[in-house]
Amino acid sequence: MRTDGRLARGDRTRAAVLDTAVTLATENGLDGLSLGQLAEQLGVSKSGLFAHWRTKMDLQLATIERAKESFKERVVAVAMAEPAGVRRLWTMHEARLTYIGDKTLPGGCFFVNAQVEFDARTGPVRDQLAVVLREWLDLLKRLAVEAVAEGHLRADVDTGLLAYEVNAAGAATVYQSRLLPDSSAMALARAAVLGRLRALCTDPGLLPAE
Repeated sequence: MRTDGRLARGDRTRAAVLDTAVTLATENGLDGLSLGQLAEQLGVSKSGLFAHWRTKMDLQLATIERAKESFKERVVAVAMAEPAGVRRLWTMHEARLTYIGDKTLPGGCFFVNAQVEFDARTGPVRDQLAVVLREWLDLLKRLAVEAVAEGHLRADVDTGLLAYEVNAAGAATVYQSRLLPDSSAMALARAAVLGRLRALCTDPGLLPAE
């Protein structure tokens, strides 16, 4: 039982460290992460963290995985609780905007910032970020396909294009809301996707009016 308790405490500590890493990375970048920085931020020993992550790359990859888990909990799970169809796709976008606007993440969205930071590089960190982006676009496309199958969207909808448009609206919100805080980026991203979905929807009443 004592061993189980130590393992549980170790898991909680690891999760707390990675949550802090995700937050810091939205502001300072994944390249700005270091065990020393995290140890100072959390008031723990650097040697204790080194036992979990031997290299900076190990820490970066673990941080990506933790950010992915958090995104699934706060965005994907919210949308998937909705019935299949256009409402689920819309909720995915709304939940993502809520995530982007979360004040606990100084940079707004871990993934958009990290993908821009690493898009021109090579290596495992860039590759893992590319996998996450592909999974996200595939998910959006799958929800659009479901909405067509449910009869909520027109049969001639280009589901790949729609997935791109939904993602692009969210991604643009991240930097525009930070660089131009008076630009109403959140409202514009909401209106852009809602207007697009209502135009493609066989029954606009399935979606909010505004």
